[in-house]
Amino acid sequence: MTFDFTEYRETKGLVPLKIENKEKYYTDLINLEESWTGRMDAQISNTFILEAVQLIINSITLFEQGYFDSSFYSLRQSLEVSTTMTYLIDNDEQNRKDELAKWKAQSRFPMYSQMIKMLESNESVFSDIKEKMADYFGQLNLTKQKLNKYIHKQGFNTFYVSKNHPVNQGKDRAKFIQEYESYLKKCIGAIAVFRLTIDPFPILLNDEEIYTRTGDLMTRGYDDNFIKDYIGVENVEKYKETEVYQNHYDSIIQEESKNIYVTNVVKDQYIDKENIDKILEQKHLLGKHDLVAVILCDFSVKVAKVNCIGGMHMYFSSTKSKRESWSFSSLDFNNFKENSENYNLKYDEAYISTVGFYDEVYFIEHNSEFNSEEINELEELKTLHTTTCIKHS
Repeated sequence: MTFDFTEYRETKGLVPLKIENKEKYYTDLINLEESWTGRMDAQISNTFILEAVQLIINSITLFEQGYFDSSFYSLRQSLEVSTTMTYLIDNDEQNRKDELAKWKAQSRFPMYSQMIKMLESNESVFSDIKEKMADYFGQLNLTKQKLNKYIHKQGFNTFYVSKNHPVNQGKDRAKFIQEYESYLKKCIGAIAVFRLTIDPFPILLNDEEIYTRTGDLMTRGYDDNFIKDYIGVENVEKYKETEVYQNHYDSIIQEESKNIYVTNVVKDQYIDKENIDKILEQKHLLGKHDLVAVILCDFSVKVAKVNCIGGMHMYFSSTKSKRESWSFSSLDFNNFKENSENYNLKYDEAYISTVGFYDEVYFIEHNSEFNSEEINELEELKTLHTTTCIKHS
């Protein structure tokens, strides 16, 4: 075998390591990716969250490859990106625009510690959170200080030539991996907490009483294990004392609670056909698309799914479709809509029938063909529930 001098030079100072819980971390990061805010004036925060998540993934990859200092730097970057997000959003409108313009232009911009001080002095949402969660932010600051030791190469244990010297390469790295994972978890938690400065929905939606009183939001709540592993239940209880959380909670709790069957329709677009009566008891809590989908699913035992908005929005039911594939194309639904026939159009192992309700076409996926009586009944149903029907045939 030919000696590869280049490979030798590039790898001789590296000791690859393995993170056993890597897949769990990647799965848990979905909590952050799905914490998407619906605030129209804070949409850029979603991009910052995704960038912070990518930095966490980069850190894990670099650590396993042996680039430990770069890995720690990527962790610190995740903190800085999250802080920048809060700094840009948690400000009055004019300052927000001015600071965002500076950030985009890559002109003079405050560093991490400066942003924290400015946020604290502004009596912002962040300052209230930091005051209520003082112990948490104290621990986070210690984590940042420890990351800086590796980043700034303070101590021989931060040197590749020392840590990975042939004399030391046989040493157990379990403690080092454990140290890294402790920092990793702190940084994941920090991203989650900084996300809570935008709005409190990731925590609010973890509360069943709030969850059943909200619609189908862009945000998904942090799950119990994520809160326990990365933020801490006691820290979340402190967060719940903040003004931003209390104001949102007090407003939402006044709304009517949805029963489980209505909640499933609104949140997950799932229709339990065995409990249609319970769904219709709260039909006033359904959106227009929700209600039409429920009516169409209740129309026949043959109906498995209902699509609307050009096929992009799908409701599925307790009747399993014979169509095995879950893939779809908007072109398919456009062809169904434009077809001169409205009923019993073949769709792989199932059928599609189209019907107009409230100036919109709905696509009914059913397991066997509708007979003439069912078609007549569906036409009557359409007339009963809408005053303006689509004429597309």
